Amino acid sequence: MTAINVESISKKYGKVEALHSLSFSVNEGELFGLIGPDGAGKTTLFRILTTLIKADDGTATVDGLDVVKDYKEIRNRVGYMPGRFSLYQDMTIEENLRFFATVFNTTIEENYHLIKDIYQQIEPFKNRRAGKLSGGMKQKLALCCALIHKPTVLFLDEPTTGVDPVSRKEFWEMLKTLKSEGITILVSTPYMDEAVLCDRIALIQNGNFLGIETPQEIIRKFKDTLWSVKSHKMSALLTDLRRCTGIRSCFAFGEVHHVTVDETQLTKTSLEHYLEEKGHFNIEIRPIKPSIEDCYMQLASE
Repeated sequence: MTAINVESISKKYGKVEALHSLSFSVNEGELFGLIGPDGAGKTTLFRILTTLIKADDGTATVDGLDVVKDYKEIRNRVGYMPGRFSLYQDMTIEENLRFFATVFNTTIEENYHLIKDIYQQIEPFKNRRAGKLSGGMKQKLALCCALIHKPTVLFLDEPTTGVDPVSRKEFWEMLKTLKSEGITILVSTPYMDEAVLCDRIALIQNGNFLGIETPQEIIRKFKDTLWSVKSHKMSALLTDLRRCTGIRSCFAFGEVHHVTVDETQLTKTSLEHYLEEKGHFNIEIRPIKPSIEDCYMQLASE
């Protein structure tokens, strides 16, 4: 069964095309990731699917309901956690949760089993105002409020942005548990390392999809030779690598640079000699396996 179906959705803001004829579907019970940087169109798509704005063209259904005609019923069925913390800052944890339960004509107790594991982590602070919570605690409270009415589909727009690594890991463990409850989850993130935690992903840039596959399949399709390169002058190294014959692409990845190579024109030895002539030392060149980020950069540059 299909939980979300999108057909040729487009949206413009003035002359800026935020979404360009996007089509995809999400199966019931699937954890589907929308992966891309800020400004790629993720939030616009989420706002259309949660009935907050209308698309200019195309159609979409959530739980078999049309996002325009059946917007009231969709709002009762889905949970939405926007990228920006949107709960009441002056209300306590417990007050926020009870308020959202009342809005959906339910109680905390009725669906407590669904939020129990998450809520128990913030329950010791239930009388603290939401505005005084840490990033990780705000995230957990927002997720509890999005789940309190037991939604069939959960929309999470960049839920881990600005959150510490430990809280990010905890959050994805929570999503696995929710998925086991049969909830369909559509999550967006700019963090490429989170992509591998999804069943399937859509890579998005400038309102266009670069590819929709399982993370493993996207990585499998990366056919170029990939090397990690570093030296004592990393800034100059990036420039010199991009000028080297035989290097197809070069991007900075943390403490190293990743390069794709035409091995008919360049070997590790010849690259090392080239860099030595450019004044580099402490040179390290090693073959590596591609990550989702490598795949994204390659598809985006194409």
